[in-house]
Amino acid sequence: MIMQFYSTNNSDNRVGLEEAVRRGLPADKGLFMPEEIPQLPDSFFERLSSLSIAEIGYEVLRPYVKDVVADNVLAEICNDAFSFALSMPAIKENVYALELYHGPTLAFKDFGARFMARLLGHFNASNNGKNTILVATSGDTGSAVANGFYGVKNVEVIILYPQGKVSDLQEKQMTTLGKNIQALAIDGTFDDCQRLVKTAFLDQALSEKYGLTSANSINLARLLPQMIYYFYAYGQVASKNKPVVFSVPSGNYGNLSAGMIAKKMGLPIDHFIAAANANDIVPQYLTTGNYQPRPSIETISNAMDVGDPSNFVRLQDIFKHNLSDFQAEVRGYSYSDAQTRETMHAVNEELNYVLDPHGAIAYRALQEYLKDDEATGIFLETAHPIKFRGEVEPIIGHTLEVPEALKAVLEAKKIAHPCGADYDGFKAMLNKVLDA
Repeated sequence: MIMQFYSTNNSDNRVGLEEAVRRGLPADKGLFMPEEIPQLPDSFFERLSSLSIAEIGYEVLRPYVKDVVADNVLAEICNDAFSFALSMPAIKENVYALELYHGPTLAFKDFGARFMARLLGHFNASNNGKNTILVATSGDTGSAVANGFYGVKNVEVIILYPQGKVSDLQEKQMTTLGKNIQALAIDGTFDDCQRLVKTAFLDQALSEKYGLTSANSINLARLLPQMIYYFYAYGQVASKNKPVVFSVPSGNYGNLSAGMIAKKMGLPIDHFIAAANANDIVPQYLTTGNYQPRPSIETISNAMDVGDPSNFVRLQDIFKHNLSDFQAEVRGYSYSDAQTRETMHAVNEELNYVLDPHGAIAYRALQEYLKDDEATGIFLETAHPIKFRGEVEPIIGHTLEVPEALKAVLEAKKIAHPCGADYDGFKAMLNKVLDA
C-alpha cells in the first residue's frame, strides 16, 4: 500500500509523497503528516552503532518513500545528501554535545535541505517539472536551503529573512550565491516572513504560476531527515544502558517534531526537553495548558525567535491534542539573554567548550533537568559558534578561527531585494524577481 500523507486539519485530506513535497502545505492550511508512523525492526537497532549517517538515513526514510522512490535512488540520494560528519563529544560525565554543524553551511538544517533538494530534483527529472522554493528563515534555514538547492535544475529559490535580525554571516551565506538563489530582506520579523510564505502558498493563482513549494520544516521532506541524527546519537550511547534524554533548542519546533516521530518509530528516547529563549510559547503551554502565540521577541539566539511556531500543530497531532500525554514526554524551559551569556561563559571557563547561543540554552535546560533525573543527556548544538561570533567572542575572550569554507563567503558581495511585510507589496516583488 502506498504511503499517504494527511492534513493536520482534516485527516481525510490525503495525498502521495510527491504531491506533499511539491505543495508543502495542504490547501486547508494544515500541515502534512504520514498516515502511519512505521516501526523499525529490532535488527536495525542492534546494528545502529555501526551504521554510517547515510545508512541510517536510508533505513529511517525508506518506509516513507519506498513506493515512489526506488531503493537504489534513495541510497544515492542519502549518500550524496549526508556526506559530511557528525560529532558527539562528551562535555562532562553523562553529558554530550551533538554537534550538527559539520555540514557545508555549519548548521543542522543541512540534513533536511540537502535531502529535500535531491528528492525534488529526482521528481523534476522524472517528469520535467519545475518548482519555486519559497522559504522563510530566522537564521540558518536560509543558508542551508541556498546551499542545498544551489544549481539544482528547474528549481528557483526565494529566501525571505527579517532585515537586521540575522547574523552577518548568516546573511552572507544566503545572499551571495546568485544563480537560482535570490533573497528578499523583509522589513519585519520572522513571523512576518512566515506569514507571507504561508499566504503565498494559499494564493492559488500565484502558487500554480510558479509551482510554489516550501523548504521550511513545514515541508515533510525537510522535516523527516532531521530524525536521522537522533538515531545516530542514541547509537553512540546505547551501550551505557541508561535512559537517554535529548535537549532541543526550539523555535519553530520542527526539530522536536522530528525527534518525536523518531521515538514513535521505536527509538527508545526516555524524554525530550523543549529549550526556548524569551519566545517561550510552548514551555508556557506545557505549564499552563494555554497556547498563546504572540509577536516574536528579538534575542541573541535569533534562530529561535518565533512567536507562533508552525510545527506546534504537528506536535499536537502526535499527542492527539492530549496535554497530559504531551507533558509526560516533553519538559519545557526558557532562558533570558543574560542567562544564555552566563551559560556560554561558564561552560567555556569550566569545561573549555564553546557553545553557540542556541546550544547554550539547550545545555542549560539539560543541566536543570538532570538535577532530578539520572540519565545520559544529549543537547543539540545546532550551529557553529562562528555564525554568532559577534556574541560569542566577547563572552569567551578570544577570536574564533574562521573555517575555510566560510572565508570566501565573508568576502563575497551581498545581493538582497528590500521588501515590506505587506502581502500585496511582497507579491509584486515576487513577480518582479521571478519574471525578470
